[in-house]
Amino acid sequence: MLESLAFDNNPQNLLYLAGGAFAAGWLVAKVSAYLGRRFTPSERDPRDDRIRSLNAELRIERNDKGKLSDELDGCKKELEAAKAELGRQAARTDELNEQIGKLRADLRESVKKTDELRNELSDRAEENLRSTVKLREVETELSVARASTDLMSTGVLDYDVDGDDEEAAVFKAGS
Repeated sequence: MLESLAFDNNPQNLLYLAGGAFAAGWLVAKVSAYLGRRFTPSERDPRDDRIRSLNAELRIERNDKGKLSDELDGCKKELEAAKAELGRQAARTDELNEQIGKLRADLRESVKKTDELRNELSDRAEENLRSTVKLREVETELSVARASTDLMSTGVLDYDVDGDDEEAAVFKAGS
C-alpha cells in the first residue's frame, strides 16, 4: 500500500494530493473567517467613530486656521498701509489748516483795507460833491456878476450911492 502511495510511480496521485490540500486550506480559511466574524462584535465602538470625527474636524480647523492666518497677515498689511495713509492725510490736513489760517488772516486784512478805502472813497466823493456844489454856486455868482456887468455896460443898470453908503440898483426905463 505504501507503494501505491508513492509519488514517483503515479504523477496523478500527486495531482490529487495537491488538489485536496488546496481544497482543505480553502475550507479551513472559510471556516476560520466565519468563526472570526461570529466572535467579533458586529458594531464598531462609538468612541472610534468619535475619534475619527474629531480627527477630521481637527484637519478642517487646521486648514481654516491656515487660511485665516493668511487673511490676518493680509489684513495686518492693509492696516499698516491704512495707518501710513492716515498719517499722510493728517499731515496734509495740518498743512491745509495752516494755509486756511493764513488765508483767513489775509482776508481779514483785505476786508479791513477795503473798508478803509471805501471810507476814503466816500469821503472823497463827499468832498467832490461839496466842491461841485461850491463850484456851481461860484458859477452862479459869476453869471450873475457877468449879467450885472453886461447890464451896467449897456447902461440898463445904474448903481446910485445913497447917503447910507448902500448901493441901490436902479433900472433905467427906456434905455
